[in-house]
Amino acid sequence: MQKEKKSGIIGSLADRLSENDFVVSTTYQGISAQSLAQLRWALAASGVQYHVVKNTLVRIAAEESQRESVMEIIDGSTALGFATDAVEAAKVLRQHARGRDALIEIRGGLLGNKVLSAQQVLALADLPSREVLIAQLAAQLQAPVSRLHRALSWPLQGLHNVLQARIEQVAQ
Repeated sequence: MQKEKKSGIIGSLADRLSENDFVVSTTYQGISAQSLAQLRWALAASGVQYHVVKNTLVRIAAEESQRESVMEIIDGSTALGFATDAVEAAKVLRQHARGRDALIEIRGGLLGNKVLSAQQVLALADLPSREVLIAQLAAQLQAPVSRLHRALSWPLQGLHNVLQARIEQVAQ
C-alpha cells in the first residue's frame, strides 16, 4: 500500500475513533461477499459504519485519537463498526451474530473509553430505545406530582359533592 493511501486511511480511522462513542470489533472470516454486503446495509441503515481494517493501521490511528484501549478488542482479522448510538448498533449486530448460521462473531466493544466484552455488547441490545427510556423517566417524574394533586384536590371534590347533593335536595 502506498504511503499516502495509508496516511489517508489512518486519518479516516482516527476521525471515526474520535467522533464515535461506540466501537465494536467483529470477525468477518468465512462470510460470503453477499452476506457481508447485506450486513453492511443493515448496519448502515442503523447509522453504523462497518469497515474491514488492518490492525497496524488501527493501532496508529488509536494512538493519534488517544483511544489506545481499542487495541484490547482487536485480534486477528478484524472488522470494526463505528456508531454514536451503542444500543441500536448492538441490536443490529445481535441479529447477525445469533444462532448456528451466525454471520459474524462479536469480539468486544469500546464505549467511551471503557472496554466491553462480547457479552456486554450483546447485553446492550436488551436495553430499551432512547425514546422509551425518556418516556419512562418522564412518567417517574410525573408520578409524585400527580399523587400530590390528587391528595390536595380530594377534600375539595368531597365538598363539591356534598354541596351538589344539597342543591339537588333543596331543588326537590
